[in-house]
Amino acid sequence: MGFLDTLLGRAKADLDRLYALPEAAAIVRSATGYAPTGVGSVCFATPEDADPGRLCRELQDMLDATPDAPTMTLTEDVRGYTWLLAHHAPDDFPELVDNLHAMSAVLQNGGFATRLLCTMVAFRNPAARPLALVYLYKCGTFYPFAPLPNERRNNHLEFQVRAELADTLPIETDLTRWFPLWSAPDL
Repeated sequence: MGFLDTLLGRAKADLDRLYALPEAAAIVRSATGYAPTGVGSVCFATPEDADPGRLCRELQDMLDATPDAPTMTLTEDVRGYTWLLAHHAPDDFPELVDNLHAMSAVLQNGGFATRLLCTMVAFRNPAARPLALVYLYKCGTFYPFAPLPNERRNNHLEFQVRAELADTLPIETDLTRWFPLWSAPDL
């Protein structure tokens, strides 16, 4: 695929970048005290004519054909985007990442490559404040998202995490692409 394909969103996402998340999670934990919750999700734009229940069953059938298939939950946010959630024990983060990779690959290979928006993994600190690392499929980059009540963001924490992960993950440099995921489930 060429530059134009990437620009127009026709290129397949580099899903293997997700495998850097376990190392990034260890860095986030040691630098900030935020630990993985065991929840991760894949977000995509659902075709208008799609039946979400049927789509979920088809995806689960495809995933069941893979080893160690995740059990997933399908939900739609207030903006109409579909989220596939995977739940694991918080200390089983590498398995969560494997399942997010598998879910993304199934969607990508099943004709949803241009509809994939992001993958998100959730973290919490001892005070139960949320943090997420978000992977943008079309850009192949990550960014931190630290929501606060009333649709505000903890920019200080986001920039701290960005600095800590600069040598581990490809961090999105365009801050306008650090989309607030206010309606993300389980965050």
